[in-house]
Amino acid sequence: MNIALNTLYVFTIGAYLKRDHQNVVVKVERETRASVPIHHLDGIAVFGPVTVSPGVVEICAESKVALTYLTESGRLIARIDAPRSGNVLLRREQFRRADNPDACARLARTFVAGKLHNARNAQLRGARETDDPDDRAALERAASRLGEHIKDLEGATTCDSVRGHEGDSARVHFDVLPRLIRPARRAEFPMNGRSRRPPLDRVNALLSFTYALMLNDCTAALTAAGLDPDVGFLHSDRPGRPSLALDLLEEFRTLVADRLVLALINRQQITPDDFIDRDGGSVELTSTGRKALVQAFVARKRDEVAHPLLDTNVRVGQLPFLQAKLLARHLRGDSDTYLPCILR
Repeated sequence: MNIALNTLYVFTIGAYLKRDHQNVVVKVERETRASVPIHHLDGIAVFGPVTVSPGVVEICAESKVALTYLTESGRLIARIDAPRSGNVLLRREQFRRADNPDACARLARTFVAGKLHNARNAQLRGARETDDPDDRAALERAASRLGEHIKDLEGATTCDSVRGHEGDSARVHFDVLPRLIRPARRAEFPMNGRSRRPPLDRVNALLSFTYALMLNDCTAALTAAGLDPDVGFLHSDRPGRPSLALDLLEEFRTLVADRLVLALINRQQITPDDFIDRDGGSVELTSTGRKALVQAFVARKRDEVAHPLLDTNVRVGQLPFLQAKLLARHLRGDSDTYLPCILR
């Protein structure tokens, strides 16, 4: 288990969370592993067969601490939030924009543009750093293709056309992502495109789990900003899907998640022993692998970066919350546009 930027992550199989006055106590086989004051927390995320007592659910609701249940592979099962707070007028404007095709397309373009810029920057950086001419050429071609999509996005007037650019760009990105893995590690971490539900290789298992962690943070950020994480612009409404959180996640897929996964592989912080091959071809992280990934995710959230709009250094873990506030400002009419988070 880890605590990072006020989120408690519990991934030990069989752990039990109980309430002790104003503390959340984590027990494993009747041994106390942690005791955290509830006022130190903004969220609790539990993975797999972890038991949460009614007392913990109650104290989380009382203290407005989100409680998120995920599978061992990181897929969202359920999320318990306190009664929604914030400005109802802001949420009404969010719903109006989501129902307006033109306004919806404008915001969808922005989210996708942020994703493509960050992916293109990663490819250009990889092309500069590699010594392999084939890798360099492939990465430069991919960056050029994404550059074309970024230009073409300006003329995309419907959400469907925006999604078309996003889908093709995603295929381009994942086709060259293995070239950002060091050659000595590629045999142990092969990848043939993006696969989900289930992931079919080790790289995809890492990506899916890390995206789930980031999605949880994006959901928390939007809720804290007074927005409804279920009503999005790029992602259409679907029961049980946090569409706006998925919109916001697009900016951070390459910026945070992909970078983290590549670093774990290239630095040998994750090895083939951290995975289990299941019947049917699916690949899952072991408990040791999940622990290593979460610890690296926690450490990454503590890193500081220069925010491109605020002209100040902020922690990576604060970026979703800052972007959610900027989105809320735009929807309220306090700013003309919403600008995504793009870092070199």
